[in-house]
Amino acid sequence: MARVNHGRWTAEIDGDFVVFIIGARINSPWQLVRWFLDLGGRRGMPYMLKYLMKHPEKGMLGYQSFGLTNVQYWRSFAHLEAFAKDTDDPHAAVWREYWKRVGSSSRSGIWHETFLVHAGEYEAIYGNMPPTGLGRAAHLVPLSATTSARKRLHRQPH
Repeated sequence: MARVNHGRWTAEIDGDFVVFIIGARINSPWQLVRWFLDLGGRRGMPYMLKYLMKHPEKGMLGYQSFGLTNVQYWRSFAHLEAFAKDTDDPHAAVWREYWKRVGSSSRSGIWHETFLVHAGEYEAIYGNMPPTGLGRAAHLVPLSATTSARKRLHRQPH
């Protein structure tokens, strides 16, 4: 079990970054084997995440999985896009094979959302938690009890 950071903490990260949320859905539970193969089998998402963590130069800062969905933190959109398209990396082949295997079948579904985050325009609070979410990809620092979300985001009251 991960070590809990007691008290209130926040994540600090230098510069802009990207939040990439990606997931899959089993639309036909009776086709689990085909679904597993649709999503890359042993070369699917877990394999890709291990690969990316072994190659920090690819730009992934960290990730957290939640079942069939995971949240990824990237240094830049350029890094994310390069990984997606580079045929020397594991994603491109799995992506092409997915569409060959599935075509118009609805047995499995995939989705993603991409968010470009500008430096300082995010907030993350962790109370009595192990490193979680952005806190797994960034530097965790203790948080003062006198600060607020508005102050951390440098926002003026309306």
